[in-house]
Amino acid sequence: MIMNIAVAQSGGPTCAINASLVGVFKQAVKTPQIDAVFGSLNGIEGIINDQLIDLKLVIKTNEDMELLRQTPSTVLGSCRYKLPDVEEGGETYERILNCLEKHRIEAFFYIGGNDSMDTVAKLSDYLAARNSKIRVIGIPKTIDNDLPVTDHTPGFGSAAKYVAATVQEIIRDSSVYSIESVTIVEIMGRHAGWLTASTCVLRANDEIAPHLIYLPENNFTAEKFLEDIRNQMAKHKAVIIAVSEGVKLKGEENKPRVVDNFGHEYLSGIGKTLEQLVKENIGCKVRSIELNVMQRCSSHICSKTDIDEAEEIGSAGVKAALAGKTGKMMIFKRISDVPYVVTVDSVDAHDAANKEKFFPAQWLSEDGNDVNPEAVRYFLPLIQGEVKIAMKNGMPVHFKL
Repeated sequence: MIMNIAVAQSGGPTCAINASLVGVFKQAVKTPQIDAVFGSLNGIEGIINDQLIDLKLVIKTNEDMELLRQTPSTVLGSCRYKLPDVEEGGETYERILNCLEKHRIEAFFYIGGNDSMDTVAKLSDYLAARNSKIRVIGIPKTIDNDLPVTDHTPGFGSAAKYVAATVQEIIRDSSVYSIESVTIVEIMGRHAGWLTASTCVLRANDEIAPHLIYLPENNFTAEKFLEDIRNQMAKHKAVIIAVSEGVKLKGEENKPRVVDNFGHEYLSGIGKTLEQLVKENIGCKVRSIELNVMQRCSSHICSKTDIDEAEEIGSAGVKAALAGKTGKMMIFKRISDVPYVVTVDSVDAHDAANKEKFFPAQWLSEDGNDVNPEAVRYFLPLIQGEVKIAMKNGMPVHFKL
C-alpha cells in the first residue's frame, strides 16, 4: 500500500537537526511504499494551518542532501507551540487530522526536544482514540542533552565541541598577560548543566582550565564562589570559569520571570552578575563572555559523530513507523565508551514529554565547583570527527529553501 509521510522540526535550532531531516527523507525515498514526503513549515503549526511543501521538489540530488545534512538550524522553520490537552483542544486536533487525511499522510515525524515529545504523545493519543492508523514518531534533538531515557541527543555533541574549542581559545587569550584575571564563560543550560560540564573534555588534551565549573544542579552561593576564585588565584594568574546560564545566586530565586508557552524561563545574565561580584569583592581584571546562540548553530566545527548519529536516528524513526510503531521517541543506548558503541531503540514518548534529565550527582565534585573524570569518558566520544564543510568564497555554504 502506497503512503505519504510528513516531517516537521521544532524547538531551538541545532547543528544536527537538518541531518535528522535528511535521515527521514533519505530512508523515505528508498522505501517503495512511501510516495510523497511533506515538510511541515514551522513545526506542528504547519500541520494545523495546512502549510506543507513537497520535499522531493526542493531536495533533488545527493548533493542537496549532503549540503542540507551539514547546514545548521531548522530549514523547515520551527515553533514553540504547545498543543492543548486533547479534551480541551478539539478544533485544533480536528484541523491536524483534516490536514493529515487530506494529504494521505500515514506517518508524521516530529524532530524536537522535551516539549516536542509532548506534541508526539498528545497527538498519538488523540489519533488512537479516533481509531486512526496514522503513526506519530518523535526524533530527539537538543543541545541541552536533557531528554530523559536516551543516552544523549543529536545536536549536543556539536554544541559541546564548539563550546570546548571556544573555551580553549579563551584560555589562550587570557594567559598572555602577567596581571591576575578572571574570565567567566556563560553557557546554555536552563536546569541541566550538561553543556557547561562538557568543557571538562579539554582535560583530555592536558588543559587545566576551566578551573571552575558551575551547574544548576549544585547549590550556589556568592560566598563560596568568591572563596573558590581566591583559591584558584593562588595557583593560576588567569582563572577561567564555566557557568551554566541557569545558575542562580541565593536570594534571586523569586525574581520576576519571563517564560515561553511551555513555562520555560528565558535566561541570560548570570555571567554579568558574577563579573560584577568579582569586580566588587576581588578587584582584579574580570570579564564575562556569553556564548549565546553561537552554541547552537556553529556548524563549522560540528562533530561528525553527532551529524552521523542524527541522520541514523531519523532513518530509524521511519523504519519504526513502517513497523507499525506510534507514540514513540527514538533513543540511543550506549553499549560502551571504548570502543564507542551505541544502538538505536524507541520508548513511549510520554516517558520523555515535559521531563528533564539532570547531570548525574555522582559526576559532580564534592566541592560543587567541578566535575569528575567519569564525565570526560562520557563526553569524549560525542565530539569525535570532523565534517568536510562545503565552502564558497572562503565561507561555509548553507542549504536554503
